[in-house]
Amino acid sequence: MEIGELQFGEYPLFLAPMEDVTDATFRYFCKKFGADLLYSEFVSSEALIRGVNKTVRKMYIDEAEHPYAIQLYGNRIASMIESVRIAETFNPDLIDLNFGCPAKKVAMKGAGAGMLKDVPLMIKITREIVKATRLPVTVKTRLGWDQQSINIKDVAEQLQDTGIRAITIHGRTRTQMYQGEADWELIGEVKNNPRMHIPVIGNGDVDSPEKAKWCFEQYGVDAIMIGRAAIGRPWIFREIRYYLDTGELLPPVTVTEQVKLLRDHFQRVLAIRDEYRAILSMRRFFATSFKGLYGFRESRIRLLQATTPEDINIILSEIIRKWGDQPAYASETGEK
Repeated sequence: MEIGELQFGEYPLFLAPMEDVTDATFRYFCKKFGADLLYSEFVSSEALIRGVNKTVRKMYIDEAEHPYAIQLYGNRIASMIESVRIAETFNPDLIDLNFGCPAKKVAMKGAGAGMLKDVPLMIKITREIVKATRLPVTVKTRLGWDQQSINIKDVAEQLQDTGIRAITIHGRTRTQMYQGEADWELIGEVKNNPRMHIPVIGNGDVDSPEKAKWCFEQYGVDAIMIGRAAIGRPWIFREIRYYLDTGELLPPVTVTEQVKLLRDHFQRVLAIRDEYRAILSMRRFFATSFKGLYGFRESRIRLLQATTPEDINIILSEIIRKWGDQPAYASETGEK
C-alpha cells in the first residue's frame, strides 16, 4: 500500500488521531509497539492561524515519528488553506482533513462530521487544499450524518475525484457518536466499489488481533486505523502484527509489564508538563488499564483520585504486589 510516495508493507496499522490522547508521549509508545503511521491530535484551522499556543504545540514532531500526519479541521476555505501552509512548516509527511469528529463543539459549528451536512462545501475545501499543498492529502470521515443520510459511497467517490491520496472511514454516523457497532459492511462496499482506486482505511471497533485479521480478509481494506483500543494498551499494534505474520497470539501482557509502561509514560509526561497537568493527562490511561482484572475497582478509584506522583507510585507498587504475574487484561466481568 502507498499514500503518495509513502510506502507501507502488507496490512498497515495506523494510530487514529484522538484529541487529548495522541500527544507526543503517547505516539512514542504506539510507534515503539509498531504503529505504521502516526497522527497528531486534530488541529483547529482557526486556532492555528491565530497562533493559539495549545494548538501550535500539537504540531511539533520528533524525527523518530515519521511517517507522520497532521490532521486539520475547519469549515472556511481560506482558513483551511492558511492552516495547511502553517502545518507544512512542521514537516509532516501528509495532511489529513477531519470530516468525521462527532463532538458537539465541532460538528454543530459545521466542522468535523458537520461537513457531512454540506457535502458540496466539503468537496470544495478538499479540492482547494489538494491544489494548495505539495503534500499528499487524505480525508477521515464517517458513513453520514445519521441513518437517514448515509451517503459514504457517493461521498468517497467525490472526494477521490478531488485528488486525495487515501480515505479513512469510521463505520458509524455522526449521531451514533461511538455507540453501537461500527458498520464494516459499508466500509467494505466503498473499498470494493470498482470506481475507487485510492486506498481505503477502515476504522472502528478493532480491539483484538482476531478482529483486525477478519477486517482485512473480509472487507479487503488497505489499512486499519486503531483508536480507543490503543488507549492504555499501545502494545495492541505489536499483538496484531504478530498475529497477522504468524497466525499465533502473543502471551498476554502481565500486570507488572503494564505498570512498567504506565510508569515510563508518566515520567515522560512529567518531563514536559507540571505535576498537576501530568496527573490529569494520565487519568485517561489509568481508567483504561487493567480492564476486567478481578478485584481491581478500589485500586482504580485510588489511582484516579491520586494527586501526587508519590501516591501514584505507591499505588502502582501495591498493584504489582497483588496482581503482578496475572494478565493485565482479564475477564471482561472480573473487575469488582
